Amino acid sequence: GVAARRMFSPRNEKFLWYATSPDQYTFNLDAVRDPNVKYPNQKKNGKLRVNQNGKNPTDVWQIPKVTTGEGMTGRRASPERTSHPAQFPFAVIDRIIRACSNPGDLVFDPFIGSGTTAEVAVANGRLVVGFEIRGEYAQIAIKRLKRYLYVSEHERSQGRLFDQIHSYSTSIL
Repeated sequence: GVAARRMFSPRNEKFLWYATSPDQYTFNLDAVRDPNVKYPNQKKNGKLRVNQNGKNPTDVWQIPKVTTGEGMTGRRASPERTSHPAQFPFAVIDRIIRACSNPGDLVFDPFIGSGTTAEVAVANGRLVVGFEIRGEYAQIAIKRLKRYLYVSEHERSQGRLFDQIHSYSTSIL
């Protein structure tokens, strides 16, 4: 169990990554590099020893879980929280999609659950197809994706308005 008392509590997820060819697959390392480089200006023979985009991340990632519940000072649930009981954090799926696909690619999620994969795929310019056997979970995913599309459209339109105002005010100064 998750709350074990006589052993370490399991706190990991396994992800399967399939490729149709061992010679041709997508892995965008630069899209997921870790910018936290200990010695970013380290040189050897006058050349930089590290990639300026960051280091290659390991296969162990520290990403906060999606929390739920009420705290003493009010709501303490993660902003991305849905009513799905086993929701993946946006950051986990985001890293996988950016590393293993390109904009315009099709992302397939056979167990779409809360819709995290769909939201992340769309946010990164990918197409998405997903299946869910439980109707209540499918509704959560649909609602989540509709909310994302609504908010992103309004942010784009507000951003254009803000850019116009900022451009105008900058030219006056």
